[in-house]
Amino acid sequence: MNDQSIFYLLYGLPLAIPLILFLIKRSKHQKVSKATFHETVLSGLTEPPTLHPVFDPNICFGSGACVKACPEKAIGIIDGKGVLISPAHCIGHGACASACPVGAIKLVFGTETRGVDIPQVKPNFETNVPGIFIAGELGGMGLIRKAVEQGRQAMEAILKRGRSKTPHDVVIIGAGPAGISATLTAKHHNLRSVTLEQEDTFGGTTLHYPRGKLVMTAPMKLPIIGKINIREISKESLMKIWQDVVTKADIKINFGERMEKIERKGDTFTVVTNRASYLTHSVLLSIGRRGTPRKLDVPGEDQKKVVYRLLDPEQYRGKHVLVVGGGDAALEAAVSISREPGTTVTLSYRSNAFSRVKPKNRQLTEEASHSGRLSVLLESTVKEIRAASVLLDQKGTSIDLPNEAVIVCAGGILPTPLLQEIGIEIQTRHGSGAYPQIKKPASR
Repeated sequence: MNDQSIFYLLYGLPLAIPLILFLIKRSKHQKVSKATFHETVLSGLTEPPTLHPVFDPNICFGSGACVKACPEKAIGIIDGKGVLISPAHCIGHGACASACPVGAIKLVFGTETRGVDIPQVKPNFETNVPGIFIAGELGGMGLIRKAVEQGRQAMEAILKRGRSKTPHDVVIIGAGPAGISATLTAKHHNLRSVTLEQEDTFGGTTLHYPRGKLVMTAPMKLPIIGKINIREISKESLMKIWQDVVTKADIKINFGERMEKIERKGDTFTVVTNRASYLTHSVLLSIGRRGTPRKLDVPGEDQKKVVYRLLDPEQYRGKHVLVVGGGDAALEAAVSISREPGTTVTLSYRSNAFSRVKPKNRQLTEEASHSGRLSVLLESTVKEIRAASVLLDQKGTSIDLPNEAVIVCAGGILPTPLLQEIGIEIQTRHGSGAYPQIKKPASR
């Protein structure tokens, strides 16, 4: 063995071993990423629901920093480039973009094939209608921490508008994370405010989650309260935090009061609810994108046994239950209720397959069906809801089932018409490289 060979062995081998191990590890990660992405495509879950990353392949060199930063494990590396391998899991965290060492990630709304309607807002969260502001999920930001920050910033922008002679400086509509943060900020600055929430408790979209569902978030800082250090938390624990915040800060929220319309006269607004009217200088809309639940529009739907969200599976123990819908919410509800002793659960869906659901939910549904705990009726629709039964139609065949409870998980109707009635312009975002298409407000 000559001196040159000895040199390579002594100095080259120690350098080569870490590189070889890195390449082996990277190869394994890429195989997992490809398998996950393949499953995503087969499941039809290729469209992200909210703000999401787009990778520039000309800049990305596959460092993997974005993969480590993503709290939902929605990003992978394929062929040496970053890829959103689980779009349906993305919550718009944005940590991936911050972690990228070369700035190869851009956060966008919508895709080329699926536009997302977003109200037009300025950097200070004011809409094209002077005096009306939007913060939180309605503006496309579903992440709790960012909604909290937007609520604070929007209220500080409202403060800069100055006070007025109206009874209220601002009316805050919605008591989710953005609304609570805005309410705290208003109190901190001694603004004359009133906060309205159509539900009987606070929490925003989280309120509609099933019992025990884990919520992903990040440490957040609330006005008056200070920093709250949470990352993964159950729905119930998060609700308890909001309750403690409201109690500690001594803020008032008008629960069960639904905003019905907003009338503008000059530089003032009248917010009309199901209980009262409020004259104000500014309005902050911190409502969710869920809007009002989409109904079936069938006879008998007005009965008390019909609800549009699952709060506690245990309350249906020993009952005959019908769940309507084919999305993740419907499958999760049906599976969780089917685990309750003595419960008979039927899942009705109008299509012939569950095409846009998470693989785990599809698997759990199949397991529940095979075990006999859950009856799945595809290509079926509800025709009538009776006092003790439900009438369904499945490909021309009538099915009459005993029934004591109906849970409709058919999504919600976005509040776009309401916004347009107020005069707020809506932008349809189609991701990077696409110009917003502005929908003009409806004629008044």
